[in-house]
Amino acid sequence: MNLEQYTKEFSYNLKLAYPIILGMVGHTLIGIVDNIMVGKLGSTELAAVSLGNSMIFIAMSLGIGFSTAITPIVAEGDAEKNDNKIRSAFHHGLFLCTILGLILFGVIMMAKPIMELLHQPAEVIVLAKPYLGWVAFSLIPLIMYQGYKQFADGMSMTKYSMYAMVMANLLHVGINYVLIYGIWIFPKMGIIGAALGTVISRIFLVMFMHIMLSRRNDLKRFFKGFSFDEIKKSTIKKIVSIGFPSAMQMLFEVVLFTASIWLCGNIGKTSQAANQIALSLASLTFMFAMGLSVTSMIRVSNQRGLMDYKKLLVVARSIFLLAIILEVLFAIIFIVFHTVLPYIFLNMENTIQLTDNTEVIAIASKLLLIAAVFQISDGIQVVVLGALRGLQDVKIPMYITFVAYWVIGFPISYYLGEFTEWKAEGVWIGLLAGLTTAAILLYLRFNYLTKKLIKNSSTNN
Repeated sequence: MNLEQYTKEFSYNLKLAYPIILGMVGHTLIGIVDNIMVGKLGSTELAAVSLGNSMIFIAMSLGIGFSTAITPIVAEGDAEKNDNKIRSAFHHGLFLCTILGLILFGVIMMAKPIMELLHQPAEVIVLAKPYLGWVAFSLIPLIMYQGYKQFADGMSMTKYSMYAMVMANLLHVGINYVLIYGIWIFPKMGIIGAALGTVISRIFLVMFMHIMLSRRNDLKRFFKGFSFDEIKKSTIKKIVSIGFPSAMQMLFEVVLFTASIWLCGNIGKTSQAANQIALSLASLTFMFAMGLSVTSMIRVSNQRGLMDYKKLLVVARSIFLLAIILEVLFAIIFIVFHTVLPYIFLNMENTIQLTDNTEVIAIASKLLLIAAVFQISDGIQVVVLGALRGLQDVKIPMYITFVAYWVIGFPISYYLGEFTEWKAEGVWIGLLAGLTTAAILLYLRFNYLTKKLIKNSSTNN
């Protein structure tokens, strides 16, 4: 294996990936900022935000997963210089994302009673319900923004989502601070203030994105003359045929992580709070792999459009290698600082909460050691998934992720968490098993498909 052919792709990969990574980190920071600001109010409030967000993450994963169907079609159209393909994917994608955002908001509102069925602490549910309603509403602008983002990503214009996310985040932190703690003329709203901060910042997010993209001269042709007459059943079918399995892949993983929140909630509120801390930190580092996954999808789609399958394989492997290097670095950071990082999330000067908080830190620091290992598997599976989406191969990966997370990962999490002394650590060992299985099986699938494409193209030549 000639390592140089892969490493020389690193600079272009990183150039495409870093704005996506910063945008994704921005996505996660909205949740982390809520957790840090709310954590200062107390562990019950933190558990309520965690419970509310666990339901939002499920809906969000469906929306984001579905919207990824737009990128490979746009990127392929871009490589082929086919404006009609690009315009059609963008318009149909945005139309479908708007409808999906409205549906997800409705579903979350109807699903509120599920909280009682999950045997979560009563004082946590009381706080979580109103918070959930507002954050569910923010899904409408968020999924619409995804329509714009995936279009821009497909055009290899990855910086715009980063700019929009940075602006929305700055706005979010300011609004949160004012509304959570009650500054100046504003009342102290606690976790409802955090929810309103999320809604307002996400409305501005989609507005920023629309203004920036529609004002670019080379993109104006894609924004002019949208009409519902252009909406065609065949294009909707194509986007749904890629979007639905992609949404399911993301759903299977996110629901597994959500189940970890509920399992830790059953163990107790200190386990739930510790799980939330470890999950917040692991989600942050996972966004780097997610950024590389989108890069993988864009570049593989481009090479597919050009029908250069040997180059496609080199490009994809270079991204896999980059993801492994990054995740190993994060693993080292987690191992070295596993006892220090949890302190960021809790107010240790609060003497009333001191016993609870000390226990939360003890559990969270153990979970971070497991997270250090599993993020390597997590990084590999998500970049390979991106490459498979670039090949527009989504059905088999959907089955692979289901088996990895729900036939292997969840039963291990459930058994070790509920029936052994491992408790929260056991839940996370199950997550590690599921992610590692997914990484291996998805890579084998990618390897099989690319070998087949190279063989067929050399036969035809």
